[in-house]
Amino acid sequence: MKAVLLSGFGGVDVLKVGEAEKPVPKENEVLIKVAATSINRPDLVQREGKYPPPPGDSEILGLEVAGVIEQLGSQVTGWKVGDRVMTLVGGGGYAEYAVAYAEHLMPIPENMSYEQAACVCESYITAFLNVFMIGGFQDGETAIFHGGGGGVNTAAIQLSNALTPNSKYIVTVAPDKEAKVKELGASLTVNFREVSDFSDMVKEFTNKKGVNLILDHVGAKYLSPNMNSLAYAGRLVIIGVTSGIKAELNLALMMVKRQQIIGSVLRSRPVSEKGDIVKEFTRRALPKFADGSIVPIIYKVFPIEDIVEAHKTMEEDKHFGKIVLKIADL
Repeated sequence: MKAVLLSGFGGVDVLKVGEAEKPVPKENEVLIKVAATSINRPDLVQREGKYPPPPGDSEILGLEVAGVIEQLGSQVTGWKVGDRVMTLVGGGGYAEYAVAYAEHLMPIPENMSYEQAACVCESYITAFLNVFMIGGFQDGETAIFHGGGGGVNTAAIQLSNALTPNSKYIVTVAPDKEAKVKELGASLTVNFREVSDFSDMVKEFTNKKGVNLILDHVGAKYLSPNMNSLAYAGRLVIIGVTSGIKAELNLALMMVKRQQIIGSVLRSRPVSEKGDIVKEFTRRALPKFADGSIVPIIYKVFPIEDIVEAHKTMEEDKHFGKIVLKIADL
């Protein structure tokens, strides 16, 4: 089968399109003929040799796929060959065929294209997990979403609009993406290139109450302003550490304000736990895609042959929404 292969670890020059062995589904898996996948930042980190797939998963890049079921494992029920599905995968998305656990599958709504469906699983499930399931975000609360132009944070904004319509959210964003974030409905935007300590702006916006939830992928650099921005019993959910892993923390203040700091990753969770997350996402969020309340934001669709350009686009960080990799016409 056609697949994106790595000739080593490093920059985009290690990416090449070649031939790989077609995977065979285990008894609790399905084989999917892939129409599209998407580029996610962890793909770049894996390409550099710093983020290996979980044991037993494919070494091929790609964390989500959209396509058609071609073969069922012997113990799979509830699905049939020919079903249009989208799913998380531990690896293997950049290929013509991929295997996925049956309990991680979701049906693609009739109104969605394969390219749109390829945007859903990694970014929207990550946002849903951390904002709503872990972060406990409630309607009427206020949140900060850092890095408003990326896939996870645009997903968080759209999910908040649909699931907690009376909530407010503050978004830190690059100046060239600020207008688009405002169009999505951000209550306040902060230009992170000019403002490194946003806590004073947050206190003014919230009448000194602070925010209930912060979704952060920045890490060390933002720990202090994050904690200063949190309300009493506020939750800081850390899903990335792009600025570093070490920072000082005032434990006494955290205790007095009953604040929580929660670390979270999706990829390395057990299969059954991911299945529970997918089930809850299917119950609460998927209907919002089916009725058109949420439409995935696609920045650009690249054919698989342009994988190098697709990764360069992600590295340049000028995109707004998702970068999609088209594998085949189905």
